[in-house]
Amino acid sequence: MAPRPSSYLIIGSGVFGASTAYHLIRRYPDASITLVDRDAFDATSRVAASWDWNKVVRADYADIKYCELALEAQDVWRTDPLWKPFFHQSGIYWISHTQFAQKVIDNYAKLGRRADLYSLPVEEARKLYGGIFDEADYTDVKEVLINNTSGWADASDALKKVIETSIEKGVKYVVAEVKALKVDDHGICHGVTTADGNILEATHTILSTGSFTTKLLEASAKVSGVKDLRAGDRIISAGVTTGLTRLSDEDLGKFSRMPVCIQENPPERGASNGTLPPNRDSQVKWWGQCIFKNTQEVLKDRFVSAPPDEPDYAEWKVPGSLKDDVNFANKATFGEKGELWNLEQYRICWEALTPSEDFIISPHSAASQLYVATCGSFHGWKFFPILGKYVLQMLDGKLAPDLKGRWAWDRELPDPSDLVVWPRKELEDM
Repeated sequence: MAPRPSSYLIIGSGVFGASTAYHLIRRYPDASITLVDRDAFDATSRVAASWDWNKVVRADYADIKYCELALEAQDVWRTDPLWKPFFHQSGIYWISHTQFAQKVIDNYAKLGRRADLYSLPVEEARKLYGGIFDEADYTDVKEVLINNTSGWADASDALKKVIETSIEKGVKYVVAEVKALKVDDHGICHGVTTADGNILEATHTILSTGSFTTKLLEASAKVSGVKDLRAGDRIISAGVTTGLTRLSDEDLGKFSRMPVCIQENPPERGASNGTLPPNRDSQVKWWGQCIFKNTQEVLKDRFVSAPPDEPDYAEWKVPGSLKDDVNFANKATFGEKGELWNLEQYRICWEALTPSEDFIISPHSAASQLYVATCGSFHGWKFFPILGKYVLQMLDGKLAPDLKGRWAWDRELPDPSDLVVWPRKELEDM
């Protein structure tokens, strides 16, 4: 395939940006591709939601399209030499009080996929894995979904490796804080301006900016005068809290073969909570069920939810009530077994969320040469190996009609009032 006479500027090196850079440089090895982020890709700590200790990799979806896409991604996780070292097929143990288990089983059947996948009544499920989940909260739960083909991945290591590989193939990585888009009087986006006054230009500017997207677009609308650049109700920046404990040698022996456990909560309690198996440092991770926002005046009379202004998003400054939220996830999963565990680290993870929980992979309608590829909506990380494939399809105008519609910038927005992950609390009130 002949290389395009084009250049690509990708803002944000989380999974959307890194996957896009990787797929672009493989398709167009002679193209000018620049990946821009406020943090070095090999930093010991980053603000990106994609940077984390570990992340769930599953294809257990009630939505058949995301089930299909997750299976595609999981095939890459299992077999591709680049991704395979980071994937751990621990299985998943899903506690749900809805008909979720049967929906997942039905979706696998409709897609013609075989897997070690089944549901069990609670009393039988309690006995699995040496009974480590026998004290979990099973209120109103009739069955548990078991999928032994799901698992988790080493998040920050996988992200770093993919970026390293892309750089080796020719991608340029620039550490810079982006202040605004550079949009001319004809509505054409030529790149971005940075905090130190530099201008980075390209024929294609792709925003993979996660929870920073709303704030960046507000600033860009002011600078350019193009008000329709704003995200409006399409995106909200939302946070969730995670925590770690380091297991003793004795506990590690009991829990080393545990699966991922996800617990679906009743709506009044919040979103799902969950826990991941011990990593190489013998650490078990939880996430809480409280999703929150941080509404602030980013410009005069312009209020949006955005992460705190600190360079690290104040991600390590976790209020006591959010620590309690993570501790509750521990109790709801392990009961008395986890009472003596001392959670040693807490982190707030900021994510870009849409009212439908869909991604946005689309041209931006307010400026030509501007594209959006972001909004993991708290479930996008597992698609890391294939996200860039679909971004390229979008750039080429070849995205399938169903995906083009549901990932469109200007799609019709549903009412998020019944969406359990939609944030209803403010960080300052926590």
